[in-house]
Amino acid sequence: MPLFSHIHPLSLLYFLFFSFILLACEDQEDHNQDETPDQKWTWTKERFDEAVNQVRAGRDLTPASWPNNSKVAVLLSFDVDNETVAWWDGEPAITDLSRGEYGSRVALKRVVDLLEKYEVPASFFIPALSLTTSPQMAEEIKRLPRHEFAVHGWIHERNTRVPPEKEREMVEKSIQTLKDITGETPVGYRAPSWNFSQATPQILMDMGFLYESSMMADDRPYELVVKGQPTGMVELPVEWILDDAPLLNPRGNRYSTPRQLMEVFRDEFDVAYEEGTMILITMHPHYIGHRSRIVALEELIQYMQSKEGVWFATHKEAAEYVKKEAGM
Repeated sequence: MPLFSHIHPLSLLYFLFFSFILLACEDQEDHNQDETPDQKWTWTKERFDEAVNQVRAGRDLTPASWPNNSKVAVLLSFDVDNETVAWWDGEPAITDLSRGEYGSRVALKRVVDLLEKYEVPASFFIPALSLTTSPQMAEEIKRLPRHEFAVHGWIHERNTRVPPEKEREMVEKSIQTLKDITGETPVGYRAPSWNFSQATPQILMDMGFLYESSMMADDRPYELVVKGQPTGMVELPVEWILDDAPLLNPRGNRYSTPRQLMEVFRDEFDVAYEEGTMILITMHPHYIGHRSRIVALEELIQYMQSKEGVWFATHKEAAEYVKKEAGM
């Protein structure tokens, strides 16, 4: 009996068709496995230089002295993300959103109360939709007139996942939103997640920002260089070890107690004091604003203020000062 004689002709046709497709897919998979991926060891020097030179640190802008002959500049910043960070891993759970709401409902007031008590100014980087969701935050922050509002994206997006024109549109909308709600035009920018796309530097230059605060090439203020060209924009660098989020997440695998984190901040401050430079600390109200943590932050501020010659400033004040001293 001929092979397949008992199979209906149409079924045989389907069988042969899908067998062909399966073999074709397997061949393509084998072909893909044979291809050499584009790894860094295959790069030419030109390609490496192009990647490295997208954004670089220019000249050091540390002044000969800080205002009032202070020895060190202390820049405290608060990223008021609240609910916007809940979308990192897709559609958020309602509980995660409530954890973000804690930032505007409870924590921000604690933060502002503490800063007001010690007359310490700070810069508040706010995603635009975080502010539109809780616009009362603007008046809360403005209780100390020296506080500064700055741009921190539209919805805490990752710039590298946004088309260039959409990124530009969101920066424009963020500037206008902060201006409409706070009555102040922001002059500073911090990328959400400190995440630059290739388009971000040009967008910031076109928008005329005084300073940027997402890079990590120094502990001191410096001039931002883009594709080999000085921009005239001040960079106030950040660092993960000077951020409360990685170490104060109780569900993370790097959790530290609040006082352990403040030890890091204190040591960084001590060295900056000896060097006569600057320390910039990034915090988040929905993290640092919990009761046990605000107590630890208060102890840090008390320690800093116990030293002579400490200048607490907003990022805007520091950027204006170093730019003027550098003759830019």
